[in-house]
Amino acid sequence: MKLSTPRWWYLRDPAPGRVMRALLTPLSWIWAWATARRIARAQPIDPGAPVICVGGLTVGGTGKTPVVREILRRAPGAHAVSRGYGGSLPGPVQVDPLKHTAAEVGDEPLMMAQDAPVWVARDRPAGARAAVAAGARAVVLDDGHQNPTLRKALSLVVVDGETRDGAWPFGRRGVFPAGPLREPLTKGLARADAVVLMLPADLAAPDPELVALFAGKPLLIARLAPAAPPPEGPQLGFAGVGMPWKVERALQAAGCRLVDFAPFPDHFAYDEGTLRALEARAKAAGAGLVTTEKDWVRLPAAWRALVAAWPVKAQFEDDAALDALLRRALGAADRASQTP
Repeated sequence: MKLSTPRWWYLRDPAPGRVMRALLTPLSWIWAWATARRIARAQPIDPGAPVICVGGLTVGGTGKTPVVREILRRAPGAHAVSRGYGGSLPGPVQVDPLKHTAAEVGDEPLMMAQDAPVWVARDRPAGARAAVAAGARAVVLDDGHQNPTLRKALSLVVVDGETRDGAWPFGRRGVFPAGPLREPLTKGLARADAVVLMLPADLAAPDPELVALFAGKPLLIARLAPAAPPPEGPQLGFAGVGMPWKVERALQAAGCRLVDFAPFPDHFAYDEGTLRALEARAKAAGAGLVTTEKDWVRLPAAWRALVAAWPVKAQFEDDAALDALLRRALGAADRASQTP
């Protein structure tokens, strides 16, 4: 059973979730200790090509996948490697969008495979080696900041930059399950080479207090922007992502005429009964159905023609700064390989 992301994780106000935080804090100590121990004991391997890691400091959606897709676009010859969360295949296996399903390889790899070669592997070094053996000139590691098994030429952490309505990307800095952090903030930032601060399309500028947390790290501002307009006419939206309320807000900001919105847990597996209930709600409101690309690839094939997929992309304010980081990482790896 999948659980929805607690909203109180992301609130700076201590009142909501106070009791749950107190109950879960001892478990967060164990989680943080286990993560630190695993990272400290690891011996990263070089797969034979530079590794660009796109990871996060928190659980849930921050916009990592759009950043991975943008880096793949800017790094010709790069392959992505993902754990394939939610998929049944242990890998390494290259994702074939015409053959595989989200239940086999995970929703995000299936979505990214429309753009570039993508490999799923629970053993990330094995996946990276398979990608290099298949001709990858670089490996883009999806969601690997807490995975210490590969030597990284560049580590980017993607941070949700929305701070409206009392929200804060790190909440009260609680570590999972008492909060959204995967590890203590200072430890996670220390291993990052740069921060990608992801803003919604309708937010003009980031919170200066949030920006100050990343002093000393290169900071790239990006926005999740529509890659296409939402469908016309009234729509019932639904999404099973880390923060479904952000999808609802983004659709509204893009001009979608939402008459209703249904949130689901991240990576939710849509069954026939759920989809028929959504269809009935939409018909009662005289609306169509719209969801994210990530949700759309999880739909049964027969339902994809009945639901519109709304794509988004990562737009960087300073393209040159991102390209410079990528060139530096790829160039340093090339020079190292040429050293006798």
